[in-house]
Amino acid sequence: MLRQQESSIDVQGRNRTITGMAFGTLMRKVYTWMTLALAITAGAAYYVAKSGLVYSLFNSGLIWGLIIAELVLVIALSAAIRKLSLTVATIMFVIYSLINGVTLSSIFMAYEIKTIGTVFLITAATFGAMAVLGYTTKKDLSGMGRFMLIALIGVIIATLVNIFLLKSAGFDLLLSYAGVLIFAGLTAYDTQKIKEMCNSFEYADASAQKLALLGALSLYLDFINLFIYLLRIFGRRN
Repeated sequence: MLRQQESSIDVQGRNRTITGMAFGTLMRKVYTWMTLALAITAGAAYYVAKSGLVYSLFNSGLIWGLIIAELVLVIALSAAIRKLSLTVATIMFVIYSLINGVTLSSIFMAYEIKTIGTVFLITAATFGAMAVLGYTTKKDLSGMGRFMLIALIGVIIATLVNIFLLKSAGFDLLLSYAGVLIFAGLTAYDTQKIKEMCNSFEYADASAQKLALLGALSLYLDFINLFIYLLRIFGRRN
């Protein structure tokens, strides 16, 4: 799954010492939006799988239209966030998480539900540990973040080569381990970046909340991708 990196939440001046009055409010909103999106995605995936709609999506080819819609939504949200109202941006985020849940319903065709639940808990623990690291460390993680983004591009290219040319199960497993390392690192990097962004605002006005929403989207994508790669490693296929 592709990850859209939102450059608009980058914050200039890492050495700022003034703590924004809105910091606590914005950080809570980031994690509230992220948790809401994950809940919507999980609920949609489970419903579509258990209702049997997942088979219709694949048989009709509609799944490809949904994947394209996902990409369009996330790119549009990231590019036009400053022009959109907070309400519209929030609705787009909710719709994106809903569509993502529909496309992820296919995991119930490949893995046992107990396995999915176990891997979800592993993902939550890993994500939480890396988020705490990113939040508490005093080390500048921007260099690591840039390296992880470059590595992600390499993994995406290698994955496509493996799908269409190599078709190697061993190489696919190796790429899955790389994906886990990349998104674990990106979780720490994004957490630090979001912390700095929230710390730069004095008031939690609409503009600040829209950027916090993009922060929630970044962490949501980190979590989802980390979950998928861990599932590919630990998941037992039906």
